Amino acid sequence: MPRRAGHDRPRDPGRALLSAAAREGRPALMRPILLGLAATGCGIAQAWILATLLAALLGLGEAGWTELGMAAALALLQVALGVAQESASAQAGEAARSGLRRRIFARLLAEPPASRPAGEGATLAVDRVEAMDGYFARWIPAAALAVTAPLAVAASAAAADMVSGMILMAAGLLVPVGMAVSGIGAAMASRRQFDALQQLSGRFLDRMRGLPTLVIFRRQEDEARALDAAAQELRSRTMRVLRLAFLSTGTLELVAAAVLGCLAWRHGNLAAEGHPAPVAALFCLLLVPAFFAPFRAFSVAYHERMSAQGAAAALAPVLAASTPAGLLLEEVPPSVTLVVDHLTHRPDPGRPLALEDVSFRVLPGETLVLSGPSGSGKSTLLKLLMGFSAPDSGRIALNGRDALALAPAERRRLIAYLPQRPVLLRASIRENIRLSRPEADDAAVEAAARAAQVAAFTDDLPAGLDTIVGEGGHGLSGGQRLRVALARAFLRDAPLVLLDEPTAHLDPGTEALVIESLRRLCTGRTAIIASHSAALRARFSRVLELRDGRVVAPRRVATP
Repeated sequence: MPRRAGHDRPRDPGRALLSAAAREGRPALMRPILLGLAATGCGIAQAWILATLLAALLGLGEAGWTELGMAAALALLQVALGVAQESASAQAGEAARSGLRRRIFARLLAEPPASRPAGEGATLAVDRVEAMDGYFARWIPAAALAVTAPLAVAASAAAADMVSGMILMAAGLLVPVGMAVSGIGAAMASRRQFDALQQLSGRFLDRMRGLPTLVIFRRQEDEARALDAAAQELRSRTMRVLRLAFLSTGTLELVAAAVLGCLAWRHGNLAAEGHPAPVAALFCLLLVPAFFAPFRAFSVAYHERMSAQGAAAALAPVLAASTPAGLLLEEVPPSVTLVVDHLTHRPDPGRPLALEDVSFRVLPGETLVLSGPSGSGKSTLLKLLMGFSAPDSGRIALNGRDALALAPAERRRLIAYLPQRPVLLRASIRENIRLSRPEADDAAVEAAARAAQVAAFTDDLPAGLDTIVGEGGHGLSGGQRLRVALARAFLRDAPLVLLDEPTAHLDPGTEALVIESLRRLCTGRTAIIASHSAALRARFSRVLELRDGRVVAPRRVATP
């Protein structure tokens, strides 16, 4: 049966995502709710004792130091319960966000690298998940307390004075109406605000990466104006969300003032004729702040719920995306025969072919050097071999099987890749090497470091392999960073090795050391090296030259 228009709303997957995450974290979320109810009970008891003390001061009853001590003890207990509730709420929010961030990060890693801008991916994993903190840490506990705590307060008031309890119950029914009116607008404004934030984040990061190109073509001023316009749009959307939040708060305060006035009018009229229960009258008046405190917390958290729904609406399609299908490997084969047959690829429809009718074969133990000028298709070919892109036509076979039939994660198990600019994280050298195989023990990491000649410079460092390097490998030279990345390839121990300009920008002495390490790495493995280096071409005899995406036939030397 076809669905009616408007039933498939973008926020529905987001609500399902939030509900599923809340069910998973239910044990952690119950702690702040129970602590909040305990704090409400302390507040009710404290209000009765304070009413007794005030009645005594007015000469309408008797009270002493015992009641004053009990009120002070309850106040301290209520503060302690509030602190414990805040701590439990923060822990519940942190646990929920950690789980969501792991899931979204795993999904982003499963996507092809060029499937979305880097700025958009960072916004999804960081900002969108962070926006859900208020949903788990504040809204869910506040929503539960907004139902249970006012009922407990109204029941206590009704036990002292039935009419006062009915007034509080009527006010409790009016509060959600006012909040819903402003909440609908807040949800729409929040989603638009998050969309604007995501677009601005992605655009800013992409433009920063392309800043040299913008400067060359003198487009930096135009892009600065475009970024300023996007920032101004984000500012206006943020202010619109804040205006709606203030409107909801004003509605709640208006209802609270009306309730306080009604109770004062009722008990004031009774007092004029001699109030039959002065302590109960003061008790009902003192319960008004306790009655509306859960609603105030709910009002603040309600807008965070709207923000969380806007963030979840963007995360849900990513998490719901199906895992790329493909064959699974029972085990990683010890050797791989690579066959590339009539491979053709055009990454951009508006540009010429990057590769055209490329064919070659590499057997286990062989090393093929891809040579050619920049733009000849060497890096494109490596991306196709790693599965980052799919060829337009042709075939890539591993041990006689179509590589495209393998699941992307399974194909990556067969490959050790060394990029032209290796990425090092702010961590120890040992941890940076272990990234390629996290389950490896220290002995395997140290063996890989020796094979890549990392130990040649770490032995002189005070902490050795445990020396901390900065973000991007700060503190190491270019050759040292390359050797750390080379140690990752040794540690991975994959049958297929792909290297992209491994000796670029190295001095002759360091290049000789790296080439010797590369020789050991490629021994017994199927290896492809994209390089301009004459030393590499001299060291590995088999060279495939590319030009304009095509294979250049080897030159033949005429014999006399």
